[in-house]
Amino acid sequence: MRRLYLHIYFALVCVLVLYAVLLGGAMWHMDFRDREQGWLGPLTSFADASIPPSDAPPERLERWARALAQPFDLELTIYDASGRTLIRVGRPLPAPPGERGSRFLTRGGHDHRTVALSLADGRWIVARGDRPGRFGPPFLAATVLLAVATGIAAYPVARRLTRRLEALKSHVDAFGEGRLALRVPVEGHDEIARLALAFNGTADRIERLVADKSRLLANTSHELRTPLARLRAALELLRAGPRPELIERAEQDLKELDGLIGELLVASRLDAPERVLEREAVDCLALAAEEAARVSGVEVGGHARVAFGDPRLLRRALRNLIENAIRHGEPPICVEIGDAPTPGRLQLVVSDGGPGVPEAERERIFEAYYRPPGRSSALGGVGLGLALVRQIAERHGGSVVCEPRPGGGTRFVLELPAAPA
Repeated sequence: MRRLYLHIYFALVCVLVLYAVLLGGAMWHMDFRDREQGWLGPLTSFADASIPPSDAPPERLERWARALAQPFDLELTIYDASGRTLIRVGRPLPAPPGERGSRFLTRGGHDHRTVALSLADGRWIVARGDRPGRFGPPFLAATVLLAVATGIAAYPVARRLTRRLEALKSHVDAFGEGRLALRVPVEGHDEIARLALAFNGTADRIERLVADKSRLLANTSHELRTPLARLRAALELLRAGPRPELIERAEQDLKELDGLIGELLVASRLDAPERVLEREAVDCLALAAEEAARVSGVEVGGHARVAFGDPRLLRRALRNLIENAIRHGEPPICVEIGDAPTPGRLQLVVSDGGPGVPEAERERIFEAYYRPPGRSSALGGVGLGLALVRQIAERHGGSVVCEPRPGGGTRFVLELPAAPA
């Protein structure tokens, strides 16, 4: 984490210093350019006042040119009004422009400036000299001071960023060591805060998943122990001689174990995030008629509606709802197919005329292995049926709720997405 802090710190300092240097250089350039343009008038006036007249001897004009060029290390050429060279000091320079008026000439590169001075008598002076250095000692000293000031100002910013990252890392390490209840404090609304929120959300889901798995394991062990104990007792009694009722009871226990293992396998497959549902169009009215034909006393009604989902899982969900109504409800038991209030969705409603489910229990009955107070395991079932129905509904993007039936009893409403038209 210290290396990360240093990287952030130096990156921040470099960016700020570079920005300041570029901004300062641009402002210096614009200011110097403006000052250069302001020099043209005084330079032209000085040249007009000091240059020998046009009829002066060439030697005098040359002495004047050298006296002007040498102190400033200039290359200088004097032209007459027609553009003919009169005096040249140093290398040849570009001819003066055709139009009158003093100006800076752009040719010659960026390290020096070429100026053309238009004199009152028609003559031209073209001079070229080194451009003043941009990065002299004052500029370099200012840059160093700026870097130091920026480094001091950037320290608390970089430290605050890395401090929060260090806290996040320590919480992640502790969570990985098994402290599943640990959460990261969320400060501010920046990217680190959003990262902390994402971690907390993931930690919540992992903690809930681990708790659910632990509870499922404990409850499964309990549910397996009961029929296994009965089977063990039946085997001991059968050693004394054949007893048909014990054999029948053992067969029921084996059927119960088989049902429990089957539902556990379905639940584990639904929990796997990589499992992709094999969706297709499913005729819900035909599916309800097939499941109702397996048992007696179940009526089917409603309208033909087509769901979009995994046919095996939807059959399992409907079968569990019907078996739950038979096991814990009373006639009449009905399955109704129709449209849901939400467009593009349909409902499978399984209702019975039993005593109903208390309001406080209508949500808890969808928890795995939950049995309402006073309900005995002698009624059958292992407490996974309704939990599995909810899992199947949610994997299809649907829902299932328990609500009272008008006139008494219970309605289980399974809502699913309809197949595209």
